[in-house]
Amino acid sequence: MPDQNQYVTLGVGNEKFAAPVTKVQEILDMRMISRLPRAPENFLGIIDVRGQGVPVFDLRLTLGMEPATDTENTRIVVLSITGPSGPVTLGLRADRVFEVTVLDSDELDPPPAVNAAWSGHCIEGIGRRNGEFVTVLDLDRLLGHSAVLSAA
Repeated sequence: MPDQNQYVTLGVGNEKFAAPVTKVQEILDMRMISRLPRAPENFLGIIDVRGQGVPVFDLRLTLGMEPATDTENTRIVVLSITGPSGPVTLGLRADRVFEVTVLDSDELDPPPAVNAAWSGHCIEGIGRRNGEFVTVLDLDRLLGHSAVLSAA
């Protein structure tokens, strides 16, 4: 159905996340990343995408997970998000990319209200795909206010 929301599903560790397909520009095989001095831990550096320098963030580290080494399945998802000064193109390193798909229901559940210290502000909602939970990320909130983007 063309009016259903489509997502790119990403794997990080044993978890499954989703990014709205409208934010995804392309998916790249892992490549050399030029590191920058004194960058935040989750900011891996920049890559060249058709002559444009694109900053790359590690999704694992951005979400507070343990770092991992690259594998043959590691991908960089190039996204267009809304930063403090408008649209920004950036890359997000994920352990793997599964598919472009719709979720089992167009309705997302809100993040659970665990406590006041954790608001789930970077989560758009929780969906399901083939009976498994999929966390749909709010990429503008997760990455749009990064110190690296704010300094640009």
